[in-house]
Amino acid sequence: MISSQTNSRYGDVNMSNGLRAARTKAGLRLEDAARALGLSESGYLKKERSERGLKGDFIKRAGELFGVSAEDIIGEANTPVEEPIDIDLPKSLKAARIGAIAHLRLTRAEKRNALDDVTVMGLETFFTRMSSDIRAVVLTGEGAHFSAGLDLSEVAEQHEPLEGVLHSRMWHRAFDTIQFGRAPVIVALHGAVVGGGLELAAAAHIRVAERSAYYGLPEGQRGIFLGGGGSVRIARLIGVPRVMDMMLTGRTLTAEEGQAAGVTQYLVDDGKGFETAMALAAKAASNTSTTNFAVLHALPRIAESNPASGLLTESLMASIAEMSGEAKQRLRDFLEKRAAKVTRQS
Repeated sequence: MISSQTNSRYGDVNMSNGLRAARTKAGLRLEDAARALGLSESGYLKKERSERGLKGDFIKRAGELFGVSAEDIIGEANTPVEEPIDIDLPKSLKAARIGAIAHLRLTRAEKRNALDDVTVMGLETFFTRMSSDIRAVVLTGEGAHFSAGLDLSEVAEQHEPLEGVLHSRMWHRAFDTIQFGRAPVIVALHGAVVGGGLELAAAAHIRVAERSAYYGLPEGQRGIFLGGGGSVRIARLIGVPRVMDMMLTGRTLTAEEGQAAGVTQYLVDDGKGFETAMALAAKAASNTSTTNFAVLHALPRIAESNPASGLLTESLMASIAEMSGEAKQRLRDFLEKRAAKVTRQS
């Protein structure tokens, strides 16, 4: 029997996915496929939807009918399929999931994915309403750029200082749902990552840059100031002196300079950002929920604490993490040599 669960880069995928994809490519209706394989429509449909294994001889007969090999069907089963996420989002955002990983896209390509209020509030909506079974999120931007930052039309007409304060606080609230949410967020960067776009990227937990990416903070030249958390998050990534330089002089950083400065953790060739981000998300998604919570919520707060408070918080979080049933099972697996050891990676 061929197992219904095959190891893919993005998690487990049912073998039945391959059966359905092969029939669709062959242009066969469900009833025709069922008849040719000697099954009722409901019987065949159960196989397409089954989470159990499909016998090798059935896979072979189906492959002959669809004009593909059994290996092709197995290959289709290993191809991740995006499914829509049922959250009401603005047109500037699109969300789908591949297994336990969500893919959230900025879709204002004609505006270089500039962030208007509707988009920022949509980000907050997504990260607060995200299903609990999503274990990681990949954030990308459509078109030639990740994000050119704040849509300046949103602030050009503000007349009272309080309006500006409340607008900035709205951005803070939205980006806090990213940094302190329920799942790790990996962002893939390309093209312009400027102003508010860089502030958005800084709220993620892991940043992957393609070589086309470049970073800028043009607020100084626009007569405004950082308002989306950048004075805190970006300064912690690359240091206050470098942020001052970028804001005072309009200096931009290349992808390579950003990597060296600490903007990103990974630098990849153009076109490889999403693939790399998905692979990293799959690794993060495989951790226990308690460990990921500790990394996302406790670790940054410990780093900002005085040493005595930080160490106490670390002890408390370590005890909580170790007490989970999943952690105990993983520790047993390691001690009984069923889990892989840490090895050097190339």
